Amino acid sequence: MANQTAVTEYILLGLQEHHKLEMVLFVLCLGIYSVNVLGNSLLIVLNMLDPRLHSPMYFFLSNLSLMDICGTSSFVPLMVVNFLKTQRTISFPGCALQMYLTLALGTTECLLLAVMAYDRYVAICQPLRYPEIMRRQTCVQMVVLSWGMGFANSLLQSFLTWNVSFCGHNIINHFFCEILAVLKLACGDISLNALLIMVATVILTLAPLLLIFLSYIFILATILRVPSAAGRCKAFSTCSAHIIVVVVFYGTISFMYFKPKAKDPDLDKIIALFYGVVTPSLNPIIYSLRNAEVKAAAIALLWGDLLSRKMSHLPCCSSTLSCMAG
Repeated sequence: MANQTAVTEYILLGLQEHHKLEMVLFVLCLGIYSVNVLGNSLLIVLNMLDPRLHSPMYFFLSNLSLMDICGTSSFVPLMVVNFLKTQRTISFPGCALQMYLTLALGTTECLLLAVMAYDRYVAICQPLRYPEIMRRQTCVQMVVLSWGMGFANSLLQSFLTWNVSFCGHNIINHFFCEILAVLKLACGDISLNALLIMVATVILTLAPLLLIFLSYIFILATILRVPSAAGRCKAFSTCSAHIIVVVVFYGTISFMYFKPKAKDPDLDKIIALFYGVVTPSLNPIIYSLRNAEVKAAAIALLWGDLLSRKMSHLPCCSSTLSCMAG
């Protein structure tokens, strides 16, 4: 393609005019990214080790955690390194990959949150049919479909973006290669790109939000019919963490894209940074604080009980333990 030969690297402006603020952001982003990777990795490990977490809800949560790790890792490491540099460049292949991954994983998260809402709907509104409806094969298919649709959409958007004429422009006014920031470099017609982005937003972002909203309407109606207060509290507690994650995720997106345009473009960049870095790190904290099973599994892992129980189920380890006991 012409763009690949004309431009070999891109310059990421970030907040070059506010170097002291970038030093603060370096410390904050590095710390938050570390919390994100460690927290989400812990959730994945707990789901693998603890049999109490071998259920559809935690299977979906593990995928959400993996998604958050991959999503932030696609741009945060390079971004924090760039905070320390005066010349911030990224190669064309690196920029293309970064744009593809951030768009794909962001879209996939919207779809997965809708799948998780459906799981809660079945668990509360149709509890007797839950094992039949949410079989492992069905759960795997829903997750694969979510990942597949997110990555297929990103592939299409990326292909159309990089086929637009950029006339040699290579200065991106952002921290990373975000699709809208890249399209601002175009010197040709981007009406088709804008149309497809709008259609994809409606189908892959707003439609899942509508499904989540409808699921919780039915869930709320079912909870209100539960006669005992303790029963209502228990039913609601299984949904509370997911509700908070959805509100934080979609609330940040709404504020970022639907608020009045800021007079200072740097403010928009910082808001986008909050969405990309802070939001994924909140998921393990929310699920840990709001979920008794996750807290119990974390405590068991901390004291070594969980790992020893897992080891005792392995044939090689169980024989060794029995010999030691003898």
